[in-house]
Amino acid sequence: MTRVDALAQRFGLSMRGMQRLFAEYVGVGPKWVVRRYRLHEVTERLAHGAEIDWAALAAELGYADQAHLSRDFRAIFGEPPTRYAQRYEQQ
Repeated sequence: MTRVDALAQRFGLSMRGMQRLFAEYVGVGPKWVVRRYRLHEVTERLAHGAEIDWAALAAELGYADQAHLSRDFRAIFGEPPTRYAQRYEQQ
C-alpha cells in the first residue's frame, strides 16, 4: 500500500476513520506510516544493490513524480536520494 486512500478503501473505511484508528492505536497518522514505508523501500533496494530508475521508482511508490520522492527523502535523511545512493556504489 503506497497511498492512504487505497489503504482506507481496502479496509472499507473513510479517510477520517482511518486517521482516527491510526491516531488511537499507532500514535501517528496513516500518511506518516505510508511515507516511512515508501522511504524504507528505497533504502532496502539500495542496500540490496538494485539499479534504481528514480522516476520509475517514484511512480511505483505512488509519488506524483521524482521531485516529490526526492523532497520526502531529503526531509527525512537530509540529502537527496542520489547522494545517499552513492554510498552503496562505493562499497
